[in-house]
Amino acid sequence: MVNAPSAPSIAKPSKLEKIKENSQFLRAPLVQELQTPTSFLPEDAIQILKFHGSYQQDNRDNRVRGQEKDYQFMLRTRCPGGFIPPELYLTLDHLSETYGNQTLRATTRQAFQMHGILKKNLKAVMAGIIKSMGSTLGACGDLNRNVMAPPVPYTNRPDYAYAQDYANRIADLLTPQTGAYYEIWLDGEKVVSGEEHPEVKAARQRNSHNTNIKGTEEPIYGEHYMPRKFKIAVTVPEDNSIDLYTQDLGLVVITNDQDELEGFNVLVGGGMGRTHNKEETFARISDPLGFVAKDDIYDLVKAVVATQRDYGDRHQRRHARMKYLVNDWGIEKFKGVVEQYFGKSLEAFRSLPDFKYEDYLGWHEQGDGQLFFGLSMVNGRVYDQGDLRLKTALRMLVKTYQLPIRMTANQNLILYNIQPGQRSEIQQLLQSHGVQMAEEIEPLVRYAMACPAMPTCGLAITESERVIPSIVDRLRALLNRLGLEQEHFVIRMTGCPNGCARPYMAEVGFVGIKPETYQLWLGGCPHQTRLARVYQELMPIQELEATLEPLLVYFKQSRSGKSESFGDFCDRISFESLRQFAQTYDPSAVSKTRVRHRVNLRPEVYSRLKDKAQAEGQTLTELASDALEAYLQSQ
Repeated sequence: MVNAPSAPSIAKPSKLEKIKENSQFLRAPLVQELQTPTSFLPEDAIQILKFHGSYQQDNRDNRVRGQEKDYQFMLRTRCPGGFIPPELYLTLDHLSETYGNQTLRATTRQAFQMHGILKKNLKAVMAGIIKSMGSTLGACGDLNRNVMAPPVPYTNRPDYAYAQDYANRIADLLTPQTGAYYEIWLDGEKVVSGEEHPEVKAARQRNSHNTNIKGTEEPIYGEHYMPRKFKIAVTVPEDNSIDLYTQDLGLVVITNDQDELEGFNVLVGGGMGRTHNKEETFARISDPLGFVAKDDIYDLVKAVVATQRDYGDRHQRRHARMKYLVNDWGIEKFKGVVEQYFGKSLEAFRSLPDFKYEDYLGWHEQGDGQLFFGLSMVNGRVYDQGDLRLKTALRMLVKTYQLPIRMTANQNLILYNIQPGQRSEIQQLLQSHGVQMAEEIEPLVRYAMACPAMPTCGLAITESERVIPSIVDRLRALLNRLGLEQEHFVIRMTGCPNGCARPYMAEVGFVGIKPETYQLWLGGCPHQTRLARVYQELMPIQELEATLEPLLVYFKQSRSGKSESFGDFCDRISFESLRQFAQTYDPSAVSKTRVRHRVNLRPEVYSRLKDKAQAEGQTLTELASDALEAYLQSQ
């Protein structure tokens, strides 16, 4: 272990540090400002409201010069591991219809957001969520956010059960202890949705190596809480359904041959947010820190939190995430300070198999004779529009069958505890409401993700959720035109550089930088284990095809076998090679070499050919050409 550095002297803390200090543990000035007849909150109250799980926004589509902005509030749930009981889902559905904009939106951290709430209705909505086994406390603000875990409800996989159990326990450990939440939203009535594990209560109060702050309502956080938001995920080996490497703190369940929990591998220092034209800000993936035995996990979590709490940058908020502390110190120095708070040395990080991305869409057995169903929600939006009546379908399913839900990190959800005899009627209900089954979903859509952006997010520079469907359509048309009909890749888009949809892990990432203009990021891994990099600083969206066509042609010509993905190709071939090829690319020469011939096939032959092509990972054209060539050579 190394000696801990002295706590940094903060000559001038950021303005928000003073707001937190004066808030009386998240009370002031929010309590007073909620009583005023205005439709909005002033800045100090807005900042404290975030800790309670809500952001003030305004609908930019409704801005009129000289008139007050269309102020409204977004609420976000806190639900560790993405668990939403039936009662809570039906409450969210009802509240969104009564007080919101009639939609729900799945977040990229396994939760729901509700948009369009008026200030006068905040208390009613908050109270409704809390009384239905839900919470918004800590869904936003400078503290631990929603703790993530793989969403699959396997009953025959102890490792998954450990991950979900400890996600709950760690969320409880780091839940703010201030009474402000219940005082403000329930007039002091504390509703307990579940009993904390006794080990969690004991660990929170334990102050063996100065992880706690004495004599305060917040023993772990203190009156200043964290320097910035703090994100945690717990997963199992191989399962990267929760973007492990993007977390401040990542924990990987380690079991023995008898499936008993031994402890956790620990990773630290991931984070997506950055600022355009500020090179000192950057996306970063986490580093291995070590292994911790299961009995020490709470003390280790507190040690990491205390390190960031005491040494994170409270002067410059752009530099306040823990990834910068890890990057500035280096992993060995960071580890040494964590061990000072932990009280002993960490064990060596244990070897792991490669991680894979899973979305768990479609029907699956959960291990006890029951089924679960992964349901795709394009960009996470739950609504009724045209032929798609997803909101109505989900309401009917949850109410009729009392199905619990687990949210995914990819803006989808899982319905589970389904009896086999209910499968056909559930599928029929979904399809009759326009909901696509997994096999019907365009692969580019399936692996795409976007943040809400315009019109409500105050940070958005350009569109994201509203424009990505057209981007996906254009990319599919381009791939088809280039003879890459079977190809797909991970697409992520955000309206600003904060990276809520994690575009910096995508194979193709679009990051808003100017109206209708994006940074183009390439080279991420399909399993989200490698950072992408900036390929083009400014790409007007109308130049999408002109920019990507030469890269896709190069990919088609030079990929290392049919299994190599576009992201892996871009990373392997180097951006310099990509740019050189793009500079000399002649689209007319390529089009001349692509002569299309029309051949009509009997329907049954076409169907068999299509199935065979999919099974072998080839395009229809490739398989048909090979078969015909083999036939002609045999004559």
